[in-house]
Amino acid sequence: MRYVDLFSGCGGLSLGIERAGGRLEMAVEKSEMAARTFAHNLIFDAEDPRGWDDYLSKPLNYQSQHGLVVNELAVVLEDENLMSDLKDRELDLVVGGPPCQGFSLAGRRNPNDTRNELPWQYLDFIQQTAPAAVVIENVVGMDRKFPNSDSSPFNDLCTALEATPPGYLVQKVNVNAMHYGAPQHRPRLMLIAMRNDIASDLGLTVSSDTWNSAFLPLTEIPDLVPRPTVSFEERRTVRDAIWDLQDAEVHNSDGPQTYLEEMTDATRWGLKPVSSTEKANHVLRKHRVSTIERFAIYQSFASHGVDNRVIHRYSSADPSGARQVVQAAVHPSLYPIKTPSGNVVAATEDDLLSLLNRLRTKKHSQRVLRWDEPARTVVTLPDDYVHPSEARVLTVRELARLQGFPDAFTFLGKETTGALRRRLEVPQYSQVGNAVSPWLAYAVGTRISEVLSMSRRMPKSLCDQAAAKR
Repeated sequence: MRYVDLFSGCGGLSLGIERAGGRLEMAVEKSEMAARTFAHNLIFDAEDPRGWDDYLSKPLNYQSQHGLVVNELAVVLEDENLMSDLKDRELDLVVGGPPCQGFSLAGRRNPNDTRNELPWQYLDFIQQTAPAAVVIENVVGMDRKFPNSDSSPFNDLCTALEATPPGYLVQKVNVNAMHYGAPQHRPRLMLIAMRNDIASDLGLTVSSDTWNSAFLPLTEIPDLVPRPTVSFEERRTVRDAIWDLQDAEVHNSDGPQTYLEEMTDATRWGLKPVSSTEKANHVLRKHRVSTIERFAIYQSFASHGVDNRVIHRYSSADPSGARQVVQAAVHPSLYPIKTPSGNVVAATEDDLLSLLNRLRTKKHSQRVLRWDEPARTVVTLPDDYVHPSEARVLTVRELARLQGFPDAFTFLGKETTGALRRRLEVPQYSQVGNAVSPWLAYAVGTRISEVLSMSRRMPKSLCDQAAAKR
């Protein structure tokens, strides 16, 4: 299954497609940081910064021949020879996640609307290469309707893809990575399309509404939809994903093994086995004492069923109302309040008030992950989630496990970056948070491969009959 990955990021989508039998023809990614991680894991060793800098200096034709173009998609589209060559390869699949939140059909008539530029470039690539199948991935939210309109960016993009020559049958889906084996609640919108000639030959159909994934068992599933792989009872949790990465004095070898085997077996994912006993990207971040104390409160509240938004309400309250805020949230029977490890955080209400007063904060998005549930959606900032039992944020490797990246998949570049540089740089935490879960990508690639295989097995006489009816 020959495929191209546009806006490829660090490679989560490609990793899953490769496991499903995909063979990368070319990837395009403008971020040098994310592209370096992609190259290192899926194409060639990019760990040496000098070697990587040398690759970046190479011309477009060199990079395209080696499978990774580190540049804007517009640059690729302008190269007539490259586009002609890609069309001649008869691509099976083009995948990618162009930013689409502001996409509208009217955008092509307004060249000044930059929100539309990248999706239209993606569709231009489809038109010029005519792949058998297309996948467009994006965040939930782009299905919200425009003001004073019945349409949305998602529906407009679906309509545009359907009309893109040579024409496509398009299935709209809202798929959650946890239904496909990831230990994480991660909903994503996708358009999964098959070229009209193939869809007609096979008699494929799609649902008129967006199809929403769920745990097994399911009854009727549209033809192009990736098949969910787990039941509610089989869903994977934070414990499944990261129990073995706790402090060595805390964990033992009796934790769940099934997911761990998937994460430590590089060959299942087509990666080279890791020789080092140390986990790549598992570097504990350093926190101030006050931050560690605040995390301990979060964990204590979580273990007692107390909503940690009480900290935000306390920090916002005037001194006369602060005690009432705490009394309304924390029942007297919960004292002394302890961490999951048994350490006392506050023996009395006065102790808790004193502690909260000392640790006032304006950051209120932090949440403690629960061991026995799938994680919340992994994001690009490390500070939003607190470890279930250790007073710290999660490492890059722990978040990668929650996404479904095996341990042999190494993230390169700096770990984080400052707020002012976030528009320009894509460090490790952002690479993980921006990625498509490899588990979801594997399911998508598997379904497309199955459909394309049915097309190839279809007797020529039947294909001719189907063509004659069109």
